[in-house]
Parts: sequence; C-alpha cells; structure tokens
Amino acid sequence: MRPPPLALYAAATAAAEPLAPLLLRRRAARGKEDPARLPERLGRASIPRPPGPLVWLHGVSVGESLSLLPLVEALAKPGRTLLVTSGTRTSAELLARRLPAGVIHQYAPIDTPGAVGRFLGHWRPGAVLQVESELWPNLILAARARGARMALVSARMTAKSAEGWARVPASARAVLSAFDLVLPQDAETDARLRSLGADTGPLLNLKTVGAPLPCDDADLKALKAQIGARQVILAASTHPGEEEIIARAVQAADTGALLIVAPRHPDRGEAVAALLGQMGLAVARRSAGQPLTPGVTAYVADTLGEMGLFFRACDVAVMGGSFVPGVGGHNPLEPARLGVTLVSGPHVFNAAATYAEMFERVAALECDDEAMLARDLRGLLTQPLIAPRIGRAALYYANRQGKAFDEALALIAPLLPA
Repeated sequence: MRPPPLALYAAATAAAEPLAPLLLRRRAARGKEDPARLPERLGRASIPRPPGPLVWLHGVSVGESLSLLPLVEALAKPGRTLLVTSGTRTSAELLARRLPAGVIHQYAPIDTPGAVGRFLGHWRPGAVLQVESELWPNLILAARARGARMALVSARMTAKSAEGWARVPASARAVLSAFDLVLPQDAETDARLRSLGADTGPLLNLKTVGAPLPCDDADLKALKAQIGARQVILAASTHPGEEEIIARAVQAADTGALLIVAPRHPDRGEAVAALLGQMGLAVARRSAGQPLTPGVTAYVADTLGEMGLFFRACDVAVMGGSFVPGVGGHNPLEPARLGVTLVSGPHVFNAAATYAEMFERVAALECDDEAMLARDLRGLLTQPLIAPRIGRAALYYANRQGKAFDEALALIAPLLPA
C-alpha cells in the first residue's frame, strides 16, 4: 500500500491527465516539445516492440542522455533490445546521431498513471536503468509492480531535493526501496540518499567515463584550413550572460586569437551573433553557412552534435555554465578526454567533485571573474609550455575514470533479463 502522499500524488496526476494533451500542445507551440511525437509523451509508442528481452535506459536532458552512451555500448548484445528515453527535443536530436544502430529512442511518458501504464504495457522492460535525479513516483512504482528490476545509476540529489523528500520520509523510502541498485554520483548524494533510506552501492559518475566526442575528419580539416595560423579560444556550452563576459576577456587578453562561441542552446545563435557584433567583433554564424574568413574574429558555432569538432580545433576551452549563477557548470571530462586545456568559472556545483580534483591536479584552471579570465587566457596563449601541460594532465585524469564503470557493470549485470 502506498503512503498517503504518494496515493494523493497518483490521484492528483490521474485527475489532471485529461489536460495533458492541451498542455503538451502548448509546449510544442513554444518549441519545448516535438509536435510529431506528442503521443509518445502520453505513453503511446510510435513503433512496435521487438520480441525478446528489453532493457530501458532513461536520462532526462542532454547531459544525462549522453552520459548513458557508455552503458548503451556496454549492454548492447544480440537478442537484447535497448530502449533509451529522454525528455527534451535537444536530447532526442543528439541521441538520433549518437545511438548505435538498433537502439530505440522514445520520449519518456509524463508521470500520470495512464501514460505510464500505456508505456509499460507496450514496452514491458525486464530492467530499468535511470540516471541522475529522475524520481517520478508513478513510473518507478508501476515498473516495479510489473516485475522490472530497477537501478538508479550515477544518482544525483541536491540538498533542496533531499529536504523536500525528507518531509515525506515514508514516501521517500517507498520510492527508493523500489530500486535493486543505487549507485550515487558523489559522496554528498550518497549521504542524502542514505538519510532517506536508500541502500547505496559504490560511487559512479557516468559523466566521467566514455569515449571522446566524435568528429568528422574532413570537417576538422576544413575548419582548420579556415582558421589558418590563428590560435583559438572556444567558449563551450555558454548560457545567457556568459558570451559577453568571455568575449570581453578575450578582447582584454589581446592575443589575436579567434573566438569560437558554441551556445548550449543553438537556437540562441542569432542573438549571440548580434551581441558579439555590438561588441565590435566581426561575426560569422556556422548554421547560416557564413564563411570563416581571415577577417572574422568571432565564429558562432550554433549547430548540434559538433562539440567534438570544436574541442579538437581549439587551443583553450572556456567552459560555459560556470560564469553565471544557477547553471552549475557542464561536464569537464568531454574536453579532458581530448587533452584540451580547460578553463572554468567558479559556479560548478553540478560537477563540484570532478572540478575540485582537476583543479588540485592542475588539469584545469579556475577563474573567479572576467579580469582573472583575461589574465589566464593571455598567459596560456603566450607561454607555449603551460597550456600543453594542463591538457596532458586533463587527459591523464580522464583516462583514470574507467575502473568505477567496470565495477558498476558487474553490479548491473545480475539485474538484466536473460
């Protein structure tokens, strides 16, 4: 029997379900949902279920979805179907490019009893692997009730979320006890989950493992030919407010380097280009097919799935999401796996432990503000020995992260359908 708060949640979401199609259509009108695939969000599959055992893996957004790729590659076996779900359009577009052949992608169902029931009734997963912080009660408890083995992998729980669950301790225990295996991402999450009644296993952060981001060799050759002899500063996965900070720092560093700006959300490309133009930079946009000529001083890389290209083309990468409060930074291991010299701002709570270890090993540099960023960029680009050493330290650190993944696979294996 469900604790009263969970029973109330189930009743409330069931009562609200008739409004779901309208709300989803409104989100689609704002570009938040894929209008052609709205039925998937209501649990109505767009393709038949293949015969045989099926493992369902879920990550809500871009970072979580991409962190699933090492698991997908490790679990793909003949006769076993892998279903990957995500909740955002951007993640779906990236997964369409990155998932191996034969792996199915669907949008995750909204957490209403009807949508969840239709989804589980169609796909009938034998095992469910969820990553990070997706704790949807209806979905988790319904999957468990249907006999699926459950794992919460690379789990992350913020202090605020833990405080919320602590107000309904019986509900927290009911949800967390549905998982056969819980692998926290860091020590802080481990402590929070244990305080809520979870039986946790060893630490695993999926964002610290995996292969380097892919890159088309012909595209890289063409891009480097356009860049010529110039050094390159890449502003990677930037958010509103950061492009101006980084661009001013690049201007103050005065090294003659080309600035490439890759906004986290490519649909901001036009606005980012306008901002950089107002700052006196000569701008070209990749999505518009504008050429990267010698006179261009800022190149807006507003495309999807090309971060591996831009990391390989740069001399220094400045990680976005870290110079404005609230975002929490992005995965530093993506550039580290390519030996890229990495600079970050101070706001990196999403990967605090990883950044702290990299800063301690001088595998990355932390800049508290714009003035410090300008100073460090000038030093990295004018002192030829420093940047390569930081890049080598980053690559060494990234290559050491595979052991925890192997241990996790051994724990996941008994949960998988034969």
